[in-house]
Amino acid sequence: MTKEPTRRRSVDQRAAGAYYHPHFDAHIVKVMLGQHKISGRVDEMLVTTLGSCIAACIRDPVAGIGGMNHFLLPEIPEGTGDSVNVAARYGGVAMELLINQLLGAGARRNRLEVKVFGGAKVIDTTLDVGARNAAFVLAYIRNEGLHLVGQDLGGVMARRIHYFPSTGRVLRRVLRSEALSETVSQELSFMSTLRQKPIEGDVELFGDD
Repeated sequence: MTKEPTRRRSVDQRAAGAYYHPHFDAHIVKVMLGQHKISGRVDEMLVTTLGSCIAACIRDPVAGIGGMNHFLLPEIPEGTGDSVNVAARYGGVAMELLINQLLGAGARRNRLEVKVFGGAKVIDTTLDVGARNAAFVLAYIRNEGLHLVGQDLGGVMARRIHYFPSTGRVLRRVLRSEALSETVSQELSFMSTLRQKPIEGDVELFGDD
């Protein structure tokens, strides 16, 4: 007997903290900064809010499973330490964690499809963090031989990404100015502290943005 059924059962369990949203007829699973989530459920949607950060949405269309990560900066600076919670905020680690979990759940690397989002210039500094993030994730995908099937990178506005991992469908919402200000404040806070803490005041925006 193969281990595949056991793997799929673990993926198909309802994610902790998921809640039903009637507008999408799906259970929403939030993916916060430094997190990654996978799912094979047709009734689950992964959701995150991005400014200069990046979210990679990766799935195996044959296995019907996929996932999303959310990272802050491209690579781990020297001296950061070995904390997984801190390391997952950086692109190199975030991509490996998500891909490895998908492979462990039955996905195959040669079938993985990737869509990437974020990398906006929302922080007023001389260093364009969003552009660095976008360049990193595209280079990572190219160097790892992964199949890029969609991207929405750059610009000057925050985004909310809604991802259905079982089908690969993505809905992108550009956020209102008040949500942009909040997103920028959160990213600046994370950059200065690099401590794990929940994003507060996260607001669902489903109307005209």
